[in-house]
Parts: sequence; structure tokens; C-alpha cells
Amino acid sequence: MAWFKRKTDNISGDTQKKDLPEGMWEKCPGCGEILHKKQLENNFWVCLKCDYHFRIGSSEYIKILLDEGSFKELNKKMKSADPLQFTDSKKYTDRIDATIKSTGLHDAVKTGTGEIEGREVAIGIMDFKFIGGSMGSVVGEKLARLIQKAVKNKCPLIIISASGGARMMEGALSLMQLAKTSARLTQLHEAGLPYVSIMTDPTTGGTTASYAMLGDFNIAEPKALIGFAGPRVIKQTIGKDLPTGFQTSEFLMEHGFLDLVVSRKEMRATLANIFNLIS
Repeated sequence: MAWFKRKTDNISGDTQKKDLPEGMWEKCPGCGEILHKKQLENNFWVCLKCDYHFRIGSSEYIKILLDEGSFKELNKKMKSADPLQFTDSKKYTDRIDATIKSTGLHDAVKTGTGEIEGREVAIGIMDFKFIGGSMGSVVGEKLARLIQKAVKNKCPLIIISASGGARMMEGALSLMQLAKTSARLTQLHEAGLPYVSIMTDPTTGGTTASYAMLGDFNIAEPKALIGFAGPRVIKQTIGKDLPTGFQTSEFLMEHGFLDLVVSRKEMRATLANIFNLIS
């Protein structure tokens, strides 16, 4: 009988689990699919399987919507004061400083000018990761100055909203921003310039009650939560069950509160078409 011996093992005896590099994968909240981060980024941060729109920040929207290298930021280092000397679990000033350090942003909106297919636009993009995209005095002031810039340059205005509403640490001062931004939008309208409001997940509270719903064109990303008070609060107030899909983009579109629900992958082309049609 002949005896044979393998020179090498076909199956490695090392069964120790290999750790995947951190930050390379994302789990879709919509369907649970594990997605490679680079592949997801190339698909505009939209799930390749279920079309779920991941929450993204101002830097990502600039890359997706504007011509490369055209964005010029305005009022970059404007920072919130603490007029009420507010303290909850920590001082408001400490919270602001910590959030600036962790996000690289100075407040919850980034504003500036840029171009879409060569056409100048004034654009403001809210960032939910800065204290929940809450609207305080700086957000209101930066948007007011942005609208003024659009009037001066005679160009269209775009505001992308992602917000939990007014910033409680600034009390009534944050609520005053609703009136200020709405008044400036009236000046834009009187100048005959278009305003496109884009609502993303979530757009709620005072942001919805002011500039988010005042667009000449009100657009939303798919399945975004859009409303004033949350569904739980409304249900408790009226004592009734809410309709299926209540406060989603599709529900609002069906009931006449939106003009369009547009995938992020089609948003740049949609904006270009709107401006071409009305120019």
C-alpha cells in the first residue's frame, strides 16, 4: 500500500476571526444591508438595495449638488453667544465648544454661493449633527445674510433643511429667527427671485414653521420625516391613531404640502431643470 503525505494544508488551521478595518462598512437602517462605505458614497449615500437615504452633512451636499470647486462659504466662523447663560447637563458655551471641536462646524448651517451647471446660486445647508440642526440666532442670521446676498447677486436661493426645530438654549431669541428669515424671504420674493426649499430627514419644529415651507418650490427627499410636532405628541393631543405614513414626504406630497419628492441622485438635475424653466 502506498502512503501519501500532503506538502501543504488546503485548509488553514488558523481559525481566528480577522477584524474588518473600522469605518469601511455601513449598515442600512432601512433594510439592514451591510454596505461598503465607498460604494455607498458613490451612490450619493443612498442604499443600493432599498433606496434608503442616509443622513448626510453640508459637505456631502456641496459635493453632490454644486459644480466642483464653485462653493464659496460666507460667514464661516460666526458663533453662538450665550445671552441667557443657559445650563442643563452642561453649560451652553461648553456644549457649543465641544460640538465645534467634534464636527468642525461653527453652527448648524453652512451658507455660501456656488454654481449648478454654471448658474450661480445662493445656498444654505443645515447640518443635523450640530446640536440636532437646531435653529438659533446664528442660523437665523446666516440665512438672513444669505438671502440678502441672493438679492444682491440676483440669483436663485436654495435652503436644505435638516433640523429638530428651534434651539431651546436660546429661548425666545431662537423663535425670533422664524420672523426674521420669513421677512427676508418676502424681500427675495419682491425682487422676483426663486427660492427652492429642500427638506431632508428630519425637518421639524420651528424650521418647518418658517423658511422650510415657504419655498416657491417645496421639495423633499424620499421618506423624510417632516412636520411641526412629533407624531407621538400629536397622537396624545388628539387622542386618535394617526394615518399610515403620517408626516413622511410621500404623505405630505399626497396631501398637497409638497411640490416634488426627489431622490438625492436626481436632485442636481431637478434643480438645473427648474432654474432653466423659470429663467
